Amino acid sequence: MNRILLTLLFVMAAAPAWAAPKSCAELKQEIETKIQAAGVVSYTLEIVDKAEAKDPSMVVGSCEYGSKKIIYQKNGR
Repeated sequence: MNRILLTLLFVMAAAPAWAAPKSCAELKQEIETKIQAAGVVSYTLEIVDKAEAKDPSMVVGSCEYGSKKIIYQKNGR
């Protein structure tokens, strides 16, 4: 019984680490990979403060517990 309680305690203590959000740089890299896989070659991704993201249609990601946004803009050729 003690072993089960001890295991349960460890699992509960580790749960917040599993739910930790990704860093902005890591999330931006994942988004870049997806954009490049779609064949887009001329674009801009930028990490900005939440208040600077004026156009919600440009936001493609959120990081640092929602305090930063990743915005996407396709550049003309």
